[in-house]
Amino acid sequence: MEKKVLVPVAQGIEEMEAITIIDVLRRADANVVVASVDEIIIKAARGIEFKADVLIKDCMDDEFDLIVLPGGIPGAMNLRDSKSLEILLKKQADHKKYYAAICASPVVVLHHYGLVTPGKVTCHPGFADQIDKGNVLESNVVVDGNCITSRGAGTACDFALNLVEILFSEEKKKEVGLGLALVID
Repeated sequence: MEKKVLVPVAQGIEEMEAITIIDVLRRADANVVVASVDEIIIKAARGIEFKADVLIKDCMDDEFDLIVLPGGIPGAMNLRDSKSLEILLKKQADHKKYYAAICASPVVVLHHYGLVTPGKVTCHPGFADQIDKGNVLESNVVVDGNCITSRGAGTACDFALNLVEILFSEEKKKEVGLGLALVID
């Protein structure tokens, strides 16, 4: 069964996180839609430019098995400021479907919208003090119900592979990991 994933992007997004998430999920044969909250051409945090598939406003009537947010500053703030993304994320949570974020986005976007509190979460250590005490775990990936979070660029591949396992199976995660020359226990 095909899995449809939305990866929202914005100017100043962390490119390593965005591209790793997109790449790993596409290797798993997910139908990944990269949707910009501002312009089709994205200039990421480190100056790398890439092209989104669509604008987020064109996704409002679509349903997704997962919405996953890359982080980075100012990218996460630009994601947070998108009313269309807010509507999509809240609809995703209301329908008990998966949503995920990495780096600054668990705090700057998900927490801002009330989508992680009082649940367990992880995020970039530089943002941990901005979320409710006792909820932030020092783990590479935290799954709390339908909310999946990760710490940052260094955990992006682990995060994406965990998303593959959640959407598909442990076997699919191992298959994709093998293609990446990773040893997965």
